[in-house]
Amino acid sequence: MLDSVFSRLGTLVLAMQFHAALHAEDLCAQPSPEEMAKAAGVTLPKSPWHVANIWWDFVKPIEHFALLEIDVTIDRDVPSTYNLYVSPCGIARINEMQFYGGLQTNINGWANKESRERVFPGKGAIFSRWSNDKKTPIGLDHVRIADADCVVESAGYEGEFASVRRPFAWTKGTYTYQIAKGETESVKGLDCTWFHCRVKNSEGQVHEVGSLRFEGTDFTFWAKHAAFVEVYSTAKIPHSGIPKVTVTFGWPRINGQKADLKKASAYYPDPMKGVTGSPDCSNMRAEGENCVVEIGPIFKREEAKRRHDLPIKPASP
Repeated sequence: MLDSVFSRLGTLVLAMQFHAALHAEDLCAQPSPEEMAKAAGVTLPKSPWHVANIWWDFVKPIEHFALLEIDVTIDRDVPSTYNLYVSPCGIARINEMQFYGGLQTNINGWANKESRERVFPGKGAIFSRWSNDKKTPIGLDHVRIADADCVVESAGYEGEFASVRRPFAWTKGTYTYQIAKGETESVKGLDCTWFHCRVKNSEGQVHEVGSLRFEGTDFTFWAKHAAFVEVYSTAKIPHSGIPKVTVTFGWPRINGQKADLKKASAYYPDPMKGVTGSPDCSNMRAEGENCVVEIGPIFKREEAKRRHDLPIKPASP
């Protein structure tokens, strides 16, 4: 009898320990956006929220583009209970064609090229491009998956785009987001080039994400680059909390070299203007050659401080 009681008590203790571990302290936790906005006396705009934007202005465009690399460091684990998008490639343009990508806590898309069922695999990396004019539909023949677990999409709700996304259980740490020029092919008499997306961790392990096809064979990278951090909305999590987190972006490298830089600058979108308006909840600063984004509670920003320089400096040789 006593053995049975002690056995049940032991099971209960184990269950309580498991529950405590399952619901361990969330280092990203903050009050809800609604609570923080009310306390700050501000109105929440519609999502998605670009909580931070960084721009690097280069000395000149870069010819014969073949490789883009951006390092990004995330200072804590961000659970998939948030919709956070860390985009080292916030927007890039080659021969007037735009692409972007990065790490998300909740990727989603069509299960395969034949399906239109939207699936939500969890954490992952994405690579997307728009059609040349953003108005002409661009199909999934522009997309190549890295493996069967990839999801894809081609739609027009953000301008006509095609995208590949792949599950990748990223955590706190440093990653290199890479877009590399690959093989060429002729499509209906037009020469085209595949660009491959990869994410490398600090131990050098490479995670292949997928590839997108671009028209042309020789490309010029425009004279700037952008990165952003976004809190977005999905059918799975329509109203995400804002995680407390620090994200550090490194100096953009193009064709294996740090881009020659005029300046780097920060921009915090006005919460009452534009589709990417955001509640003010971040501050950015320069730290050596890096741009650091600190995301925390919502506050009311002075309008004069909505844009400012980030005086980054290259590391000593």
